[in-house]
Amino acid sequence: MSIQKSAIDLGIITNNLHAMLTFYGEQLGLEVESVIGMPGGGVMHRFKAGDSIVKVIETDPKPDLTAAPGGIRGATGYRYWTLHISDLEGKLASLEAAGVKVVVPVKEIRTGITIAIVADPDGNWVELLNNAEG
Repeated sequence: MSIQKSAIDLGIITNNLHAMLTFYGEQLGLEVESVIGMPGGGVMHRFKAGDSIVKVIETDPKPDLTAAPGGIRGATGYRYWTLHISDLEGKLASLEAAGVKVVVPVKEIRTGITIAIVADPDGNWVELLNNAEG
């Protein structure tokens, strides 16, 4: 396999579009790259995260099932994803002030690596990671 892009695109399906757009755009501060229609119905909002894209998608019709809650230990499958950021404590403070649920407060997990985990409005976990050397 020959990888064509040095990043990944992550798709998040939601039935809670407005709150999710507020979280990823306004609260996390990711820039909108584009908004496009989905084949078969719905809309995809594409947010830039470095070279990666976070795709927040509302399908039409909406799915009946929701993912199991509980983060890392809640179920198998994709449970969280990570954003590497420089101002972890400042970003977490602004998210807390906006009412975002903090799942794991700021903590050092190994020398020079500090994390926090927040939940988006649908309960998906986003790990915020600061590498003191990066």
